[in-house]
Amino acid sequence: MITTLRHSQPGGGRALRKPAPRGASRLVAREPLSARLPRPNLTGLKRAVWPLLLVGLAFGLYELGERLLPYADRPIAKVSVQGELSYVAREAVQQRIAPFVEASFFKVDLNGMRHDLEQMPWIAHVEVRRVWPDQVQVNLEEQLPIARWGDEALLNNRGQAFAPNNLNHYEHLPQLHGPKRAQQRVMQQYQMLSQMLRPLGFSIASLELRERGSWFLTTSQGIELLLGRDHVVEKMRRFNAIYQKALQAQSEKIARIDLRYANGLAVAWREPIPTATDMTVAAKN
Repeated sequence: MITTLRHSQPGGGRALRKPAPRGASRLVAREPLSARLPRPNLTGLKRAVWPLLLVGLAFGLYELGERLLPYADRPIAKVSVQGELSYVAREAVQQRIAPFVEASFFKVDLNGMRHDLEQMPWIAHVEVRRVWPDQVQVNLEEQLPIARWGDEALLNNRGQAFAPNNLNHYEHLPQLHGPKRAQQRVMQQYQMLSQMLRPLGFSIASLELRERGSWFLTTSQGIELLLGRDHVVEKMRRFNAIYQKALQAQSEKIARIDLRYANGLAVAWREPIPTATDMTVAAKN
């Protein structure tokens, strides 16, 4: 009897698996107690603590600044005054500044200095700032007089009235009149009319806005222009066209031109009368 023994290779056949015993269970690790306990809600506490921390930080910085300020603060060593001054003496500016610069660098009242300087009639605008470690810089802007406002004040280029001590040196400036609330309006009208009259060789000696809203203009050559209340620009354009065509040759004889007509103008002549007292020139639109 021959018996054949076969060597089985590992993995060549099916491995017999031992069946798991019935009713067996896995071992599960228990969670730590800290994980099972409810976590406290700290949102409300954070909201209450943060403002307290900020207040404490601010108070600490304030106290630190108060303690260090005497060591950092210095007397003012220099005041620099900048700006082109034609009507204001620098000595007068220095006298205004002197009481303020007696304080130290951090304690000088810059707002008070600026306000006091702007009370000077010829000062239009002031800027004041500290320059570390011991200087103060003052920038001045003077008034720019464009015209006289009535008999007691001047108007600057923004239509703002100011009253210097003496107006005798400014009689060469044109004189503007009108209600006090209309200063800027009169200045704007003056600038516009000046531009329209300049090509004709005219300049404005006076301009008045009367109570009922009508405009009355006198040129430096002595010609009076009655402009009325409405459509002033259109009336001036009409005047320019008619003047160049029919009136320029006799301009020295013209006393008054009434532009309050819808389609023309009326001319009043100086003495001696050329042919008639009044001559009306009509201009069809």
